[in-house]
Amino acid sequence: MSLSLPQLFKPGSFKHLFETDLMSMLTPRRQLVGLDIGSSTIKLVQLKESKGRFSLQNFGVKALEPEVIVDGTVMDEGRVVSAIQELFAENGVKNKQVAISISGHAVIIKKISLPPMPDEELPGQVKLAAEQYIPFDINEVNIDFHVLPADSSEEEQGDMSVILVAAKRDKINELTELVKGAGLIPMVMDVDAFAIENMHAINYPMAQDEATALVNIGASVMNVNIIRGGASLFTRDIPLGGNRYTEAIQREMGMSYEEAEESKKKKRGRGEESGSGSLSDVVNGVNAEVASEIARTVDYFRTSTANVELDRVLVCGGVANARGLIQQLADRMQIPVDMADPFGEIDVTRSDVDPDMLAELAPSAAVGVGLALRAVGD
Repeated sequence: MSLSLPQLFKPGSFKHLFETDLMSMLTPRRQLVGLDIGSSTIKLVQLKESKGRFSLQNFGVKALEPEVIVDGTVMDEGRVVSAIQELFAENGVKNKQVAISISGHAVIIKKISLPPMPDEELPGQVKLAAEQYIPFDINEVNIDFHVLPADSSEEEQGDMSVILVAAKRDKINELTELVKGAGLIPMVMDVDAFAIENMHAINYPMAQDEATALVNIGASVMNVNIIRGGASLFTRDIPLGGNRYTEAIQREMGMSYEEAEESKKKKRGRGEESGSGSLSDVVNGVNAEVASEIARTVDYFRTSTANVELDRVLVCGGVANARGLIQQLADRMQIPVDMADPFGEIDVTRSDVDPDMLAELAPSAAVGVGLALRAVGD
């Protein structure tokens, strides 16, 4: 299993520090199936590459009951395994080789500076540096890194910028065992934020020189990854997501969990027209909380990174289409804010996926698309 940084920093350039027999198998190069295991849903994306272009073969979503995965922790392995098996069977996916990813408190992403040194010395020095930045026992994590292209300020100082990623080994083992239990072969372990970066590189080729904040809002975790020129400048995971909307609707509107989930997804819901205390008020209140967290994250980035002005925010994840969120965030940020389109440059006409379903669920497919861009041998 390889914990790896995104292939689109520079194709084929990554150091895989923790290879196992899975990665050493003599397997022909082929696209992996992207399997995004979230707290509320499991998403499957299968792409086909031909002459540098990608087409969609399969896209499927399987909802999980709220007690199956709580805050990223798997509470019922059997039901997750069954859901994965059902998802593959329902979509007729035969390829068993998958790319999966992690996020949240189990992974730390940090940009560090190191003095110039020979390549063979880097792994040892990165590990020493990691002990200063990682709040886990160094023996309980897997580490990977990538050297970023130097900007002008770093060239003057003579330092190298390195993206350091550390993931808790027990979390990696938990995910890989789930996948194996479903009869699949885990080939690549990625990070949600970097998978979305891969998605962005394919679908927004003309925007690669812009400083873009990629915001992925899932059920329990929100990832913010600020990128420019194919490199990650800053990342942060925030323990806030779609569950906050559900909890607020339950509390303020007196609904059950199921009713709150349904109301959250509808254009209009019970209480929508009632004025004060309406569903819109509840959703807008959580929108303000989400927008505030994103704005604070961007403000921190601006104060800690010289000579970088943010050009755009792209929002994805299951909460991206929450009523009024994009507009409220644009008003707060005063820069363009758009919903990401993970299939913008991917041919979707060759698949049997229902177009209406694809349009509705596309924002939640960003991680899955990024993972499905990976191939055996990355």
